[in-house]
Amino acid sequence: MLKHVLSQAKTVAIGGHIRPDGDCLGSCMALYQYIKKCFPQVQVDLYLEKAPECFDMFEGIKEICHEIKEEKAYDLFVALDCADSGRLGFSEILFQKAHKTFCVDHHISNPSYADENYIVPEASSTAELVYRLLDKEKIDTEIAEFLYLGIAHDTGIFQYSSTAPETMEAAAFLMRKKVRANEIIDKTYYQKTYEQNKVLGKALQDSVLLLDGKCIASWITKKDMSFFNVGPKDLEGIVSQLRVTKDTEVAIFIYELGEQEYKISLRANGKVNVSEVASYFGGGGHIKAAGLTMCGDIQDILNQLTAQIRKQL
Repeated sequence: MLKHVLSQAKTVAIGGHIRPDGDCLGSCMALYQYIKKCFPQVQVDLYLEKAPECFDMFEGIKEICHEIKEEKAYDLFVALDCADSGRLGFSEILFQKAHKTFCVDHHISNPSYADENYIVPEASSTAELVYRLLDKEKIDTEIAEFLYLGIAHDTGIFQYSSTAPETMEAAAFLMRKKVRANEIIDKTYYQKTYEQNKVLGKALQDSVLLLDGKCIASWITKKDMSFFNVGPKDLEGIVSQLRVTKDTEVAIFIYELGEQEYKISLRANGKVNVSEVASYFGGGGHIKAAGLTMCGDIQDILNQLTAQIRKQL
């Protein structure tokens, strides 16, 4: 499939979702490096917002374009790990102008918005889907590290139920490419700054149980972020920590984007499809991990979310 979509392309742009995480960055960088190596006749550019500093251990990310210096119509735009074109952020204009578009994704809410689509909701990660598309003999250590990064992050270091035997087989193949597996996991997933630990502590301390203890919720305001000297990228992982609270089915983490505007992350343990909850409010994601943006008062937002969650409980 990849050879087919690249066959007529002389210029290719790659983009992923806003606020890139490990899977977004890993899948985008892996495909970018693969095209550079295996299709030298193709001019390829990668457009992403700046990722958290923990990913600076990868030298190749310096090649990412964080802004559009010149709008142009690429022959092909490849959207990775992005459930709808609006979540491409600043690179959406390039997606709209491209002569052909191709989307690789594993979000169940993805409506197949590109000209050609490779959407597998059951897949552990977009990085695993990119791995399936590549010629295995041409995967070098650098490409393998980015694929391993994406798979490891979106499986919660191989803990989530989306981790299939095929996922572990892919990880084993990549490890044989001499990737820095332990260092990647430690530095990009587990390691936190002092400020991140402090704000995590506040989120846990201020959390509340709802729906007879089946739901746990917490929130961080812009005032809190200013006090702890953190930004949205420093809040990664808080919702996952809330999720492992004993006897809860759903975790809700909210942080303030602007005046009465909030970004919401949802995580589930099995009984609730949080993708349906997020989609009801215009968001999306996976069965056990989804996100959305809502406006209003935090208590009103919690009431609306728990009303939808209650229907599934």
